[in-house]
Amino acid sequence: MTFPCDLNALEAKELIDSGDLSPVDLLKSCLHRIDIANESLNAITAMDVGRAMREAEEAEKCVVCGEKLGPLGGLPIGIKDLNITAGLRTTFGSLLHSDDIPDTDEGLVARLRDAGAIILAKTNTPEFGAGSSTTNEVFGPTRNPYDLERTSGGSSGGSAAAVAAGMLPMAHGSDTFGSLRNPATWCGVVGFRPTPGLVARETRTLPHTHFSVQGPMARNVRDATLMMNGLVGFDPRDPMSGFCEPLLFFETKSVELSNLNVAWSTDFDGQAPMDVAIAEAFHGVVGLLGGTFGAFEEASPALPGVRDVLWTLRCVYYLANHGDRVRNHADVLSPNIIANVEAGRAMGLEDVARAERGWAQLYAEFQNFFKGIDLLIVPGNAVSAFRLDEGIPKTVGGCAMENYVDASLVRSILTLSGHPVIAIPAGLDHLGLPFGVQIVGPRHGDKFLLDAAAALEDKIATLPGLKNPGLSWIKCTT
Repeated sequence: MTFPCDLNALEAKELIDSGDLSPVDLLKSCLHRIDIANESLNAITAMDVGRAMREAEEAEKCVVCGEKLGPLGGLPIGIKDLNITAGLRTTFGSLLHSDDIPDTDEGLVARLRDAGAIILAKTNTPEFGAGSSTTNEVFGPTRNPYDLERTSGGSSGGSAAAVAAGMLPMAHGSDTFGSLRNPATWCGVVGFRPTPGLVARETRTLPHTHFSVQGPMARNVRDATLMMNGLVGFDPRDPMSGFCEPLLFFETKSVELSNLNVAWSTDFDGQAPMDVAIAEAFHGVVGLLGGTFGAFEEASPALPGVRDVLWTLRCVYYLANHGDRVRNHADVLSPNIIANVEAGRAMGLEDVARAERGWAQLYAEFQNFFKGIDLLIVPGNAVSAFRLDEGIPKTVGGCAMENYVDASLVRSILTLSGHPVIAIPAGLDHLGLPFGVQIVGPRHGDKFLLDAAAALEDKIATLPGLKNPGLSWIKCTT
C-alpha cells in the first residue's frame, strides 16, 4: 500500500489538482509519518499544524470549486531553521535564538506561500549552518534514515532526513559549501544548488558572493524542478538577484543524453581528498554509464592552490557573518562558530587579496573548461556518512584533515565556480549506505542541468545495483 506521504511531490500535486487526493489527507499522512519517525530521526524542530490544516482545507475547497491552485498548491513543505517564518519558531540552531518566534516571513518563504506551498515545519540545522553534521545545543543531532547511528549530513540535514523518510514531500535548504549536496548524498535524495542570484534572499550579509544560495531538497529531480517555481524570484534588496521567470521550471523537458559531451573527475586531479572506497564506488558508476553520452571522458579544470583560496575566503565569510556575535555572545555560541571566526580574525589583508585574485583565476578556469563540455560529474562526498560518536574523519584517502572543510573539497570547490550543481542518488557505497554524484552544469544553465539530471536519473534507475533500499523500519509501522 502506498501512503499519501510516500508519493513524490509531482505525483501528489497531479492527484491534488485532479481531485483524486485531498490536501487534507496528504497533510494528515505527513503528520502521521512525522509522529512515527521524528522521534528517531530528529529532523523536524517545529510545526504550525493549525495554520497548515487551515491552508490544506482552503486548498481542498478551491479544487472542489474548480479553482486552479498555484504550482505548489496543497503540498506541505519544510523550511530549514535558518530562514525566518512568521509564527513558527526560528532558532538558527543556536541558544542565542532558541525562543525566537518571528512575526513576518522573509521573502523566500513568502514566495513559497504565494506559490501555494503549505509551510508545515522547520527542519534541523547545525548552529548558523556551520558544519557537515546536523547537530546543535538546542535540538541535538539529526540521524541518518538509513543508519540511525550515523549523521544525516549538514547543514541541511534535517531537510534531507525528513524528505527521505516521507515526513515531507520536499523541503527547502541552503548551500554554502555543500550544505544541500552533502546531506542529499548521504540520505539518498536530491539536493540542488542553483546559480547564485537565481533565488533571491534579502538577508544576504555579504553583498556580492557566490557562497550561500537557497535551493530545494526532494526525492527526485522532477520534484526539485517543481519546487523551483516557488523559490525563484527577483528581489532588489539582494544585489546578486537577477530576473528569471519562475514558470520556466514548471515542466521538465526531454534531453537526449547521447548528444551531450560530459566530463568526469574523481577528485579534481588530486585537489580534493577522496576515500578509496568512495572512489571505487564512483568508478563503478562511471563504468555503468559508459556509452550513455556522446562523449564521456575523464577531465578536470586546473585548480592550483584551490584549498588555500577556499579556506581564506571561508574564514572571511564567517568573520563577516558572525564576528559581532562572537564578540558579544561567545558564552552561548558553539566552539565551532568561535573557531571559524577566530580563523577569520587571523587573516591579513594580503591573505585576503591573494585569495580574491586566486578566486578570479579559478573562476576563469571553470568558464574555459565548460567551453568544451556540457556537464561535469564528480562524487557527491569524499567519505561515507560517519558515525555520530566519531565526528569528522581525521584522514581521508591517506590525507590528514585539519578540519571538516578539508574533507568537503569535492563539494566546496564547486561553490567557487558559481555554477549550478545537483546531487542525485547513484546506488550504495561499500557500507550499504546511500551514495550519490554531483552533476555540474553551465553557469546560468539551471533549467538545462535539471532537465539533463532528470534524464540521467531515469537512466540510473535502469542500471543494476544503483537503487536505494526502502526504509522498512518506517514503512512497517505506518
